[in-house]
Amino acid sequence: MTETAAALRTVAHNVRAARTRAGLSLEELSRRAQVSKGALVGLEKAQGNPNLATLVRLADTLGISVSALMQGRAEGRVRVVAAEDVAPLWTGERGGEARLMLTTSGPAPVEVWRWRLEPGEEYPSHPHQAGVVETVNVTAGRLTLVVDGTEYTVEAGQTATFDGDAAHTYRGAGTGPCHLVMTVHLPPGPATMG
Repeated sequence: MTETAAALRTVAHNVRAARTRAGLSLEELSRRAQVSKGALVGLEKAQGNPNLATLVRLADTLGISVSALMQGRAEGRVRVVAAEDVAPLWTGERGGEARLMLTTSGPAPVEVWRWRLEPGEEYPSHPHQAGVVETVNVTAGRLTLVVDGTEYTVEAGQTATFDGDAAHTYRGAGTGPCHLVMTVHLPPGPATMG
């Protein structure tokens, strides 16, 4: 539990710092991110258990990456991260999972995710801020990618990319698990609040 508590304290500090930098009140961030004020107050006090959708909405609204909400200080020039050292941020009803492996630094950060989806299991994502581009590389199995209501089949060895500001869903297809590496390319600098 101490790792979870430490992670929650880091998220609390990073949300509060990003909200302050953006000049947003709790009420305004709550409204823009569509997260209840009570949940936001709890989160900033390192209480509760925010889900992936909540973290994505907060990150999008604050113009930063999900991992910027979760990471402590950077260590050294090279970072090597093992999947087993990263807790899943999403766990599906059939055992699938998504792990945010790391986020690059710099003016236009890139998040690197590892996903496993069981056949028929899906993760629907709300549209991200304008300028976000997602890329999925299927390493095993088959993925049904749904973007703006249109389905695309992405087989092992194939890569697909799309603008993340449209509604999109990842669904495991075929007879076995679908493994994929997803990158989320964030637009440079803090998003303009409007």
